[in-house]
Amino acid sequence: MRVPLTVADFLYRAETVFADSPAIVDEPRQPAGPVPTTTYGELARRVRAWQAGLDALGVAEGERVAVVSHNSARLLELLYAVPGSGRICVPVNFRLRPDEISYIVEHSGASVLLVDPELDEALRGVDAPKRFVLGEPTETGVMRFDVEPRPWSLPDEDATATINYTSGTTARPKGVRLTHRNIWVDTMTFGLHTRTWEQDVYLHTLPMFHCNGWGMPYVLAGLGAKQVVLRKVDGEEILRRVDEHGVTLMFGAPAVWNMVLDAARHWDGEIPGRDRVRVVCAGAPPPTRMIARMEEELGWEFQQIYGLTETSPLLTFNRARPADRALPAEERARRLSRAGAPALGVRLRISETGEVLARANVVLDGYWRNDEATEEALDGGWFHTGDGGELDADGHLTISDRKKDVIISGGENVSSIEVEDCIFTHPAVAEVAVIGVPHERWGETVKALVVLAEGAEATEREIIAHCKERLAGYKAPTSVEFRDAIPRTATGKIQKFKLREPYWAGRQRQVN
Repeated sequence: MRVPLTVADFLYRAETVFADSPAIVDEPRQPAGPVPTTTYGELARRVRAWQAGLDALGVAEGERVAVVSHNSARLLELLYAVPGSGRICVPVNFRLRPDEISYIVEHSGASVLLVDPELDEALRGVDAPKRFVLGEPTETGVMRFDVEPRPWSLPDEDATATINYTSGTTARPKGVRLTHRNIWVDTMTFGLHTRTWEQDVYLHTLPMFHCNGWGMPYVLAGLGAKQVVLRKVDGEEILRRVDEHGVTLMFGAPAVWNMVLDAARHWDGEIPGRDRVRVVCAGAPPPTRMIARMEEELGWEFQQIYGLTETSPLLTFNRARPADRALPAEERARRLSRAGAPALGVRLRISETGEVLARANVVLDGYWRNDEATEEALDGGWFHTGDGGELDADGHLTISDRKKDVIISGGENVSSIEVEDCIFTHPAVAEVAVIGVPHERWGETVKALVVLAEGAEATEREIIAHCKERLAGYKAPTSVEFRDAIPRTATGKIQKFKLREPYWAGRQRQVN
């Protein structure tokens, strides 16, 4: 017997087994007015109301429904409702500029656009055949409660479930087509590796638009676990939610956990969640010092993954092994700074040029309306990540850098990640980004952009000397620029091509 694997499976089990269990605690402070805390039975009823509403709007199977929203219960509901009815959900990064969002809506061919009320005015010029503001307008004008929706005529695990657009670098963002099978395998593998279970309480610190919340909304529903929505990331607020709701599991980029560490310094009383909270980190290589502080100062277990939107996203997983508990904190943190070992079902290899290649059931079906990019990404039957890395004797992957972010100085390759990790060990440093800038003799040279910790002081000479004591001389920065902040994407990533632009202005290439 072969039964198609679809995202509808997870909510079906939630309603069947956990109908009376708490499902979603919405963000209490939001312009739309929060959805009352639901059980999984009530959540399933609301999801069916969305589906019946799309039926009434004449939205056919395979049509795209774009959603531009902060984290919210309604966005979660749509991640279940839209693909679960054979349609395609397009969750859009709400932090993009209006023209970028307009491009995504148009490129995806979305027939419906749903917008968070806080974004409505700024996105007045972004349109679709049917456009609604989330909240009361959709509760009364779209959703059809207690109307049985039309069933998906022919469920297909190879059908596109979501189109998730990459953040883009020098080109337009690409629409990643993830199938029901991609998401099903990813979410089950994530659940296995993170040991998610029925009594977990999950806090949505991760933007839900990013790769469908890494697929966690589905496994959480399948296990009947409670989900708490956080609209905007704030370190102190995360600590409060952990305390209030008994949170046990969170996902996010290193920038999120740095915010929590900063907030913990001013927290009154014992840090909540000690020996209970598991944190899964991705989006950027975490500094070893940050990992050690997470475990020592917060008492939270640190785990790391590596992946991309194109891989649903899980490719590797790194969690401390029992034998590692006896290691010194610094060595334990160093091991956890690796991207990790291949997740179940994933095969990795390193190409001759040092690029990480992957094969797995979580790899994208292709890019939406971009056959050329699809062929390039899947050349030779392997997905080309664009990341440089190496596999060690333990089978663990270490990411050395984005291929385009490797600095080649005087013919020597310098990993910006390695230099950043070194600078981060300086006690005065709160944030750092390392880039290559033009140099007449060496082609390009290493530059560090540094944000100092609150109340701390350091000079350019001190930072450079700190690196030269710990790294080969050619890897040390030749200049340091102090900044108030380093801009990041909604998922915590630093777009280094933007940081490099001012230094390479007027040149045909951003490399010498």
